[in-house]
Amino acid sequence: MDIKSLSDEQLAGQRLMVGFDGTVINNDVEFLIDTLKVGGIILFSQNISTPEQLRQLCSDIQEHASASGQPPVFIAVDQEGGQVARLKKPFTEFPGNPAIKVADDAVKFALITAKELAGVGINMNMAPVLDVADKSIDSIMAKRSFGHDPQTVSHLGTTVIKHLQRGNIIAVCKHFPGIGRTTLDSHIKLPVLDTEIKDLQSFDLPPFRAAIEHNVAGIMLSHILYTKMDPKWPASLSRKIACNMLREQMGYNGLIITDDLDMGAIKEYYDIKTIIWQILSANIDIALICHRSPDMENAFQTLFKNIRDSLKLKTSSIESVNRILKLKSQIKKDDR
Repeated sequence: MDIKSLSDEQLAGQRLMVGFDGTVINNDVEFLIDTLKVGGIILFSQNISTPEQLRQLCSDIQEHASASGQPPVFIAVDQEGGQVARLKKPFTEFPGNPAIKVADDAVKFALITAKELAGVGINMNMAPVLDVADKSIDSIMAKRSFGHDPQTVSHLGTTVIKHLQRGNIIAVCKHFPGIGRTTLDSHIKLPVLDTEIKDLQSFDLPPFRAAIEHNVAGIMLSHILYTKMDPKWPASLSRKIACNMLREQMGYNGLIITDDLDMGAIKEYYDIKTIIWQILSANIDIALICHRSPDMENAFQTLFKNIRDSLKLKTSSIESVNRILKLKSQIKKDDR
């Protein structure tokens, strides 16, 4: 679909990825697509019962979007393996990143996961985790990271990225610029990291640099306040981190996505209008809201109003949606 054919409402909605309740397409999903014009749906265990049900759900979502004059939908899931895996048996269950020690294991995980996700109509995986777990602390990512060494995390992470994307699954690595030095769970509160920039550059950022060099399709921002980089805004709302660092300094031209805006690290500190304004000003492409609430409608209305009223924000939204549509155009349809 050509971006010139999209309305301001569609420009706003394409920048939202949302969750819903249920295992079939229902009135709420239709509302999200028809009225809020959302560009992405994220699935959780509660949305999944069997491979056949999941395949039908994904197919119905895409068919409804097409019938409504919408572009194809990103259908995403967190399928890291181990602690974070939404698809259970009969899908293949992997022990998680800490159990992946060599490239062959990373290749196996990525190829099987890509085949199974694509087979049911999922086109985006919120993986791999590229956080380097600091072994000197009780890192929040110790059970989800490839390890304590930046080079090892870079090597195994880029192997997963390459083979997911070869399998027609959009890889979204996370959580930029790295949360392996933190111990506080951002699902609950806002972690603060006072680490010097030079230390982040040498320890936390190398896997993300490697991912960019390997053409990772998407990068998810963390809900951490990195005081030496931006003392005011967490990464997921920070222009200094998302735009100045990731886009300009590191040269990343792919998709930038927030982590779930329902998490306590964000929701307990900022209202949705402030959140969306920061996302727009930081040139972040997609706002992720995983749990059904009025925040979705309020986010859409805030996006739409700012796009309609500001030529500058409309121009930047067109740039974001161009990235989104380009990526969607590269998704192949299931040949079954």
